[in-house]
Amino acid sequence: MIKLIVLDVDGCLTDGRIIYTSDGGEIKNFNVKDGLAISSWINMGNHAAIITGRNSKIVQKRADELGIKHLFQGVKDKEKVLNELIDSLGFKYYEVGAIGDDLNDYKMLRSVGRSFTPKDAVKEVKELVDTVLTCNGGEGAVREMIDILVDECDLREQFMAVWL
Repeated sequence: MIKLIVLDVDGCLTDGRIIYTSDGGEIKNFNVKDGLAISSWINMGNHAAIITGRNSKIVQKRADELGIKHLFQGVKDKEKVLNELIDSLGFKYYEVGAIGDDLNDYKMLRSVGRSFTPKDAVKEVKELVDTVLTCNGGEGAVREMIDILVDECDLREQFMAVWL
C-alpha cells in the first residue's frame, strides 16, 4: 500500500509555464482539485512530499496551505533526496508513489513502487512509468493519481469521509 506520494511541481502540480511579472515576481497556476486531493490524502494519515528542481516562495506557500511537511526545493538529484526521505520516514520503496514529467524526474520515478506521469510528459518518462494519466500537468493530473491510488487500495470511503 502506498503511504507516501512524491510530487514534482512544474509540469505536474502546474502546467509547466513560469510567468514572470515586470517587477521580477513569479506566477504559477495550481489546480484546486489537486489541492483537495492532496489535503485529503494527508488527512487520511498518509504523507506527501514535494521534490522540485526550482526554488519558489509560491511553492512554499502552496505546500504550507496543503499541509505538505516534506518540501525540497532547488534539488539537482531528486533520487538522492527521495532516498534520504524514505530512510528518514522508515518506508520501503514499494510504499511510495511519485509523479514527474521530465528527464530530471526519471531516476526518482524508476525507484518508487508506483509511478505516474501527466499526459503531456516527455516520451522517455511516458515509456518508464506505470501509469500515463489522462490529464495534463496542472489540469488535475495529481488528483487523478490520488484517485487511482485510493481506489487501488480500496480507500474511497475513507477518502470521502474526510469531507463528508
